[in-house]
Amino acid sequence: MITQQKLSKYIPALSWITGYQKSWLAGDISAGLTVGVMLIPQGMAYAMLAGLPPIHGLYAVTIPLFLYAIFGTSRQLAVGPVAMVSLLTAAGIGALEPTGPESYLLYAVTLAFMVGVIQAGMGLLRLGFVVNFLSHPVLSGFTSAAAIIIGLSQVKHLLKIDLPRSEHAHEIIIAMVKNIGELHWPTFALGIAGIIIIKYGKKIHKQFPAPLIAVIFGILMVMIFGLEENGVVVLGAVPAGLPGLSTPTFEMEAWRALIPVALAISLVGFAESYAVAKVVQQKHKDYRLVPNQELIGLGMANFGAALFQGYPVTGGFSRTAVNNQAGAKTGFASIISAFLILLTLLFLTGLFTQLPAAILAAVVIVAVSGLIDFKEPLDLWKKDKTDFFMLMATFLATLTLGIEIGIVTGLVLSLVAVIYRASRPHIARLGKVPNTDLHLNIKRFPELEEIPETLITRIDGVIYFANLEYIKDKIDIWIADRKAKKLVFDFSAIPHIDSSGVHALKSWIEDWKNSGIQVVLCGMHGPVRDVLTTWKVLELAGHENCCLTINEALGNGNGMDTKPYILQSNSKNK
Repeated sequence: MITQQKLSKYIPALSWITGYQKSWLAGDISAGLTVGVMLIPQGMAYAMLAGLPPIHGLYAVTIPLFLYAIFGTSRQLAVGPVAMVSLLTAAGIGALEPTGPESYLLYAVTLAFMVGVIQAGMGLLRLGFVVNFLSHPVLSGFTSAAAIIIGLSQVKHLLKIDLPRSEHAHEIIIAMVKNIGELHWPTFALGIAGIIIIKYGKKIHKQFPAPLIAVIFGILMVMIFGLEENGVVVLGAVPAGLPGLSTPTFEMEAWRALIPVALAISLVGFAESYAVAKVVQQKHKDYRLVPNQELIGLGMANFGAALFQGYPVTGGFSRTAVNNQAGAKTGFASIISAFLILLTLLFLTGLFTQLPAAILAAVVIVAVSGLIDFKEPLDLWKKDKTDFFMLMATFLATLTLGIEIGIVTGLVLSLVAVIYRASRPHIARLGKVPNTDLHLNIKRFPELEEIPETLITRIDGVIYFANLEYIKDKIDIWIADRKAKKLVFDFSAIPHIDSSGVHALKSWIEDWKNSGIQVVLCGMHGPVRDVLTTWKVLELAGHENCCLTINEALGNGNGMDTKPYILQSNSKNK
């Protein structure tokens, strides 16, 4: 018999449905209506960014919202189209050169389905940790560059000039400079007014529906002043009614072409979604965020988008922040938002026929402007040059070579950084704190005492195939420097040693012993001691040379002189 608690593990909504409190209802209704109103212009604008008719942006915030509310673990995350995923969608489908709108939509639906398969599959296989390989500097560089490309892609709607559909920033800028003389002033004025309303409307009140007000303003300007006759581009007829069912294509050629962008959307979408969900969850202690279930929830949302003429979706920063600020307590707020969009589709689409494209461009431009992070690279330049160069490399690769190459560059750089750091573990040469039995890093504490012809060393990290040469070279240099006849090898900071490390360690011990050096091993944790026992390393070293502490290894007994001693720390060394 399946208990409710066990079922809630797979359908997280049951945990808040069964324990729903009357006091939550007002906040959920307020948040649901606020986010629903916000989603109408955002969904339409992001669909245009993805290269689809605006109506498909509304389709993408109906069933996906509902499905995430049921299967996701965050109670405040607002799922739907976002700028980054929209641009990735346009880039991926554009490479396939679709023959027309129907073909383009088919690829968009297929892409959503593929993202659903990847994310749900990763969740079921407990692979949520994979996203950790996208380091924060890499994500920051990628996001900032993508935000610039997204903003530049909307300039053609803001200025009404011909610009290429490109994900290379320099191509768009060059074309913009060449065609700036064709600027359409009424369109430009309308777009700038929309930006001002959206940008500064929030200063009136946090829940002020600035994007919707900009939409209403744009429609009224077109109707009152007849701007359509003066060349301002409007949406025109917007289909009414609920979305019909759609199915993806299963042509292998299309899948092969879309798999890189599907993987990018899956990873970037989950990283963005989980990051904001985690920040919000820290303010709510009544539920737990489960990374792998989040992947399943996002996967189900993308299946919903694929089945109802949408395109890939994920959690959005701005919408989730508004949802939380408006008082959302459970996923019921998202369900209310979805129903509001459904009512709009049924009865209100006719109101958007006079909506200027420049206003939707303004919605996108303001949304992505907040994604450009100026502070992070400045901080990293002062504090961590390696991460700074990773950020800048990802930023420049994305900006000049394209979105897909940018994210792959970032992922590769993250992996290289992990491997590089793991291959060069911190190794400390230890000395004794005067009047105590403590041994610390001599580079950090220059007043420490070292015993003549004795080297005490500690490795802070695993010993494995990738760092063996680095460790051996470092220790040999110190042995020569100390003219050491005794080597005390402190294992207290080594959590694991692999088979390659064991073979290398046996070889090192034999070499050192043959050179007349006594090797003493100390401070081993249980799992490491088990490995060394199994491989007969302790037998090779000699059980008389295996100790619990450095003090024992030096033959000084177990006493501890507790006389206080103040050290002057050199913070430049670890």
